[in-house]
Amino acid sequence: MAEPERTERRLRPAPLLFEPSESVADPEHFFDLESIEDPRELLVRATELTLAFRAAQERAVEFQALAAAQLADPRRFDRLSPALIAEQAEWTEDYARKMIEFGETLQRGTGTP
Repeated sequence: MAEPERTERRLRPAPLLFEPSESVADPEHFFDLESIEDPRELLVRATELTLAFRAAQERAVEFQALAAAQLADPRRFDRLSPALIAEQAEWTEDYARKMIEFGETLQRGTGTP
């Protein structure tokens, strides 16, 4: 599922929990990649990180969809509208509706919208 366009500002990614806090203070530090001198080793490690981040991003989107579907569930007394979910998640209302549908699909266990 594609991310909605964000034209107003670019968000920084959330800090990764397993990266030491002193390393985060150094803007040049990124998973110690800057210290790898061998370009072959750097390519391998950077590729591993890229694949890991893609997998994490896909999984996080699934959890967003599940949460959106749960928040929009008509059986909830505190149900949120797609507009309110969109506002909370900084999505467009149309994207929120699609994420709610995707989350409902995931809840049914079919995995595809």
